Amino acid sequence: MPPLLEMRGIGKSFPGVRALSDVSLTLSAGEVLVLVGENGAGKSTLMKILAGALQADEGEISIDGARVRIETPQIAQHLGIGMIYQEFTLVPQLTAPANINLGAEPTRSGLIDFAAARHTARRVLDELGLQLPLDIPVSKLSVGQQQLVEIAKTLAKSARIIVMDEPTAALSDREIERLFAIVAKLRAAGAGIIYISHRMEELSRIADRVMVMRDGKVVATRNASEFPTDEIIAAMVGRRLASHFPELPAPEPKAPTRLDVRGLRRGGIVNDVCFSVRGGEIVGLAGLIGAGRTEIVRAIAGADAPDGGEIRIDGTLVRNGRIGQAIASGIAFITEDRKAQGLVLGMTVRENVTLAHLADFVDRDLLVDVARERAATKRMIDELQIRTPGTEQLVRNLSGGTQQKVVLAKWLLGNARVFLFDEPTRGIDVGAKIEIYKLMVELARRGAALVMVSSDLPEVLGMSHRILVVRDGRIAAEFARADATPDRVIAVATGAAA
Repeated sequence: MPPLLEMRGIGKSFPGVRALSDVSLTLSAGEVLVLVGENGAGKSTLMKILAGALQADEGEISIDGARVRIETPQIAQHLGIGMIYQEFTLVPQLTAPANINLGAEPTRSGLIDFAAARHTARRVLDELGLQLPLDIPVSKLSVGQQQLVEIAKTLAKSARIIVMDEPTAALSDREIERLFAIVAKLRAAGAGIIYISHRMEELSRIADRVMVMRDGKVVATRNASEFPTDEIIAAMVGRRLASHFPELPAPEPKAPTRLDVRGLRRGGIVNDVCFSVRGGEIVGLAGLIGAGRTEIVRAIAGADAPDGGEIRIDGTLVRNGRIGQAIASGIAFITEDRKAQGLVLGMTVRENVTLAHLADFVDRDLLVDVARERAATKRMIDELQIRTPGTEQLVRNLSGGTQQKVVLAKWLLGNARVFLFDEPTRGIDVGAKIEIYKLMVELARRGAALVMVSSDLPEVLGMSHRILVVRDGRIAAEFARADATPDRVIAVATGAAA
């Protein structure tokens, strides 16, 4: 019996870049094939060819043994191929039901049957075990909720070949468990799933086989049960890595309090939040999606004006809701969605790095001194080892990990003392994650205070001196690193320990 999907000898080049070289892949019905590799390894290019978004220069594709030509996304959908992209393809102004049914809207007497569309959306969301608002634009939903709408949109099309690109990157542990249950159900029904992930801990739970790509080539394909995590990582990066998490600097009990938050409130979501962070300390905020973690750091950064409370940096009161004063006070905010909120994708590396501190580069004629900008940006590129052809490269053309470094460079240029990281490694590969972790540790060594929001519990436990568990917009518990375990944190986050 032929495999459900077979891609043979796929090759693809872009100007000056060989993206794929003789890549072959097979997928059986009822199988989960996990596809891993660093950013730039060729995973996304290969999947875009399968989805009809790109055309291969060489090679062929067969489904159920019959050769097919996938020239458009519509043809891919007709062949039963469904794509769940890491970068959302939602229409922000439309509701969840409208997005889930987009392109396949039910009709009645020639008009869209909104009741039927809502019923379809509700059915698929029920399978995910999630209650979502159905009458507001998806732009009003959290990033995690938007990710679940993206997943539901593909499941509604009854695809047989399903590609999931980092589907859990924005999900909490509870949502991940629901997604894994859906994957198990799809696999039992005979669907084939290609699952792209940078989270190594997911592989043993979900994979039948693991395929590793590096530099546009397949370097290894093995049964998951016979492929240890350290060997997978070594195949990805071309070398062995001793540990995912670097050693944290020892906390200094007499270090000054850099950040002090008292009675912070906002919009009924953040409720009387109080905590402090010393210089050289990394504090992790754990909790479920919707618990209020992002809202807390946004209020501290001035991105959203608090309703009450005090924020002090090195003892000095910061005026609430004033982004300019927050920046001037030494607060840096690395946002959850770097592409939409942390960067201007159509601008160069130089323009993004200096954007938050443009006044420092204006000469006496009130013109931007581009030469000084380039020199400062070059210094940041060298210091952070940013992989870019130069200061004038558009950031949209950089990998996710490199883009995250550009965001960090923007804040380091201003000598920030308090760094607020919201999902700092979302959607970047394991090698880039380790580089970000090392940068965070170096910031702590220099005496900065770091607050990290992450839905990746091992990341919170591995990168924090203290863990604050957020539930219902409040700090529900605090754990020293030595006392924090996944079970204890989850019990508090879900209310089971209340």
